[in-house]
Amino acid sequence: MKVLLGSLVVLAAFVTVCSAQCYIMPKTNFPDDSSNECKDANGVTHPLNSRWKTENCEACFCSQEGIDCCSIVATPVNYDTVKCEKIFNKETCSYTVVEQKDPEKTCDVGGWIV
Repeated sequence: MKVLLGSLVVLAAFVTVCSAQCYIMPKTNFPDDSSNECKDANGVTHPLNSRWKTENCEACFCSQEGIDCCSIVATPVNYDTVKCEKIFNKETCSYTVVEQKDPEKTCDVGGWIV
């Protein structure tokens, strides 16, 4: 019983961390509106059931309810923040962790949070 309870606590914490990087933009539906598209915050329309990646490294999906977006960036944690620094590459939507004094050398990272 304790193992089951502990597993549920860990799962709840994991779901909370993951969902913290997602958001929903509800679709504005008016009576008799059977639109088969979603309009994002930039005014761009996307077909219903389509997926795309934003310039802010988010994966988005257009559904009948609206647009669901989640970050696709894995952030490094548990590394030597005194000796090392994280550098973000917007083109690949990823971080590298390198030594501050010698950026050619990478640093060990203890984990990544998505």
